[in-house]
Amino acid sequence: MTRCTVSFKVNGRASEITVEPRQSLAEALRTELNLTGTHLGCEHGVCGACTVLVGGEPIRGCLMFAVQAQDLDITTIEGLNGATGLTPLQESFRRHHALQCGFCTPGMVLTLHALLARAPAADAAAIREAISGNLCRCTGYQPIVEAALAVAADAARGMTQGPDNRKGGQNGAVGESS
Repeated sequence: MTRCTVSFKVNGRASEITVEPRQSLAEALRTELNLTGTHLGCEHGVCGACTVLVGGEPIRGCLMFAVQAQDLDITTIEGLNGATGLTPLQESFRRHHALQCGFCTPGMVLTLHALLARAPAADAAAIREAISGNLCRCTGYQPIVEAALAVAADAARGMTQGPDNRKGGQNGAVGESS
C-alpha cells in the first residue's frame, strides 16, 4: 500500500511521519511517535479514550486519519506536562481520586483542559456536558466532576489562570509549557 508523509506539530515539536492513508491519528501517535497516552478503545468515536487536542479543541483520534493532520497543531496527554510537572487539573484528578484504572483519564483530562481553557470558571453542568462523550467504567464520574470543579473554583477566585496555571506563562494555553 502507498505510504504518505505527514508533517505536523505534536506537543510543541515539529514531527514528520510516514503512514498508510487509512491509519488513524490515534494509531499513528501511538505507533509512529510512541505517544502511548492516547488510548485506543472502541475505535468508533464513542468512548473518548483516544481524545487529543487539535488546534486546542478535543477530537477523537480514532476518527481522524493521520494524513488529515498535515500542518495541524496536536496536543496529547504527554504534551500537558512540562518541566513544572502536573498541571493543576492533573493534580486535582489525583487529589480527588478521579482516576481508577487510568484508561479513560487522558481523554477526560484533555477534554476538560479544553473546556477550562475556554471557560475557566465552568460550572458542574458545563463540565458534565463536556465529558458526556467520554466513557469511564471505574469512577462513576463524580470524582472527575469534583476535580474539574476544584480547578474552576480556583480560577473563579483568581488563584489560577486556566487549566495549566503556568503563572506568568501561557495563561491556559495548551501545548508547550513555559
